[in-house]
Amino acid sequence: MINTQRRSPLLAAGLLLGAGLGGFFDGIVFHQLLQWHNMLSARLPPDNLVDAKINMFWDGVFHAAVWLMTVAGVGLLFRAGRRDDAVWSGRVLCGGALLGWGLFNLVEGVIDHHLLQLHHVMDGATNPLPADLLFLAWGTLMWWPARR
Repeated sequence: MINTQRRSPLLAAGLLLGAGLGGFFDGIVFHQLLQWHNMLSARLPPDNLVDAKINMFWDGVFHAAVWLMTVAGVGLLFRAGRRDDAVWSGRVLCGGALLGWGLFNLVEGVIDHHLLQLHHVMDGATNPLPADLLFLAWGTLMWWPARR
């Protein structure tokens, strides 16, 4: 008998959930708790009230986007749960989430930190490149446990 179970519905849910949760981690830990950067802090340092408010607004736009990704991931998770042909596996879901989070780090890091230079992981550092490269390495290493 041929196995007709499909991983793709649960994997898609995991990818979106991982990207959304990775974005929340970035925003909560790096933007709010550690206050290492904001969305536009390399271009508009938040050293006065107006610039801080502009950065806060764009941090909110960022959080709204990752919230939508997370909601879409929950929707795909429910859809996968209703399918008879979908694999229901914590390993597939967690692997997809790690891939999604790692992909979030790579895409956000390359675009925001390197191409557009909107912010760096540690804005204000004498040399922000090492932290930016560590962020990319972290995103790449998150794929390692999910490689199967």
